[in-house]
Amino acid sequence: MTDVRADASGTIALGGDLDVARLGFGSMRLTGKGVWGPPDDHDEAIRVLRRAVELGVTFIDTADSYGPYVAEHLIREALHPYPEDLVIATKAGLLRTGPDVWVPLGNPSYLRQEVEMSLRRLGVARIDLFQLHRVDTNFPLDDQVGVLEEMKAEGKIRHIGLSEVDVEQLKAAQRITPIASVQNLYNLANRSAEPVLNEAAAQGIAFIPWFPLAAGPLAATDGPLHQLAVDHGATPSQLALAWLLRRSPAMLPIPGTSRVGHLEQNIAAAQITLSDVEFDAVSAAAQ
Repeated sequence: MTDVRADASGTIALGGDLDVARLGFGSMRLTGKGVWGPPDDHDEAIRVLRRAVELGVTFIDTADSYGPYVAEHLIREALHPYPEDLVIATKAGLLRTGPDVWVPLGNPSYLRQEVEMSLRRLGVARIDLFQLHRVDTNFPLDDQVGVLEEMKAEGKIRHIGLSEVDVEQLKAAQRITPIASVQNLYNLANRSAEPVLNEAAAQGIAFIPWFPLAAGPLAATDGPLHQLAVDHGATPSQLALAWLLRRSPAMLPIPGTSRVGHLEQNIAAAQITLSDVEFDAVSAAAQ
């Protein structure tokens, strides 16, 4: 077992008023194959969620589409009534019609329905962070973000976030409502969201990288990260998380897993602080 706590990574203020540890937990992997249906080991999924909170995780990311609905139900079963400092962020905007199938759906009426249903599934009166999972080009962005702003005014959402947007979409959404977070694909091997990260950091918006551990060949035993990790007394995955945390104070990684042992290994990355030389070496090795 690890004694390292997630808050060793420091904290970040979501929306300026919700302080959370900078190493969170993503719940997608708690579901079945293809992010479809229940987990193979229900009891282990519950243990993972409870252990995450024991280790100081104060930010859990989920979505209506994970399962669908499975992850939200698991979170409530494992953790309700929730600790006062726990922030649960959820999302809507992707329709599920089968394993590994994700269809953008930004109909404002559908988004309103899913906010209401997430409130019920999670057992809360207000969702601290509700994120538009994808921008649906079939509906005006103003309508998609606008309905979330309406529900924020109704007291059902505290802060609004976006997922998989570019800088222009972020700025367009900000003309409608304040944006507290952006969740885009970003990791050592894929830094295509760098412009969005830089914009978020400049504005004090949390940047939540999904798929944060996708180092791929970089982490193989003959890959460029392996020896660096050995020299640091860490695993390549831990080094990848430490790199993300060092990359920007706006970064809020959410590594997910369905096993307690892997969870503890991920959280242990919070104690790794890369020097400038080490950060540059990891960055260069991953290019």
